[in-house]
Amino acid sequence: MDNEFNNDIIELIDENGNEVDFELISSFELDDTRYAVVAPIDSESDDAYILRVEQDENGEDIFVGIDDEDEFNDVVEAYNELLEEYECDDDCDCHHHHDDE
Repeated sequence: MDNEFNNDIIELIDENGNEVDFELISSFELDDTRYAVVAPIDSESDDAYILRVEQDENGEDIFVGIDDEDEFNDVVEAYNELLEEYECDDDCDCHHHHDDE
């Protein structure tokens, strides 16, 4: 996937070659690997995606889907633990996503 960082907005190219803007919700490290949690900007859905952040030959960040189920489960668990550490009220001035539960 091609990508571009720009003020918490990431432009990704989907499988059909369309440019899609995503909001960077959070980023964190697990086992020396960086991950990003992103959500599509132009969507009615609350779907969020976790992508692995790697670097291309030019040192630019690229975002890669996580195909390994064990890695994905470990990353989701780490992200949930991170959210619990920073849990706050819905009206806070933080920069992470609040679930409407």
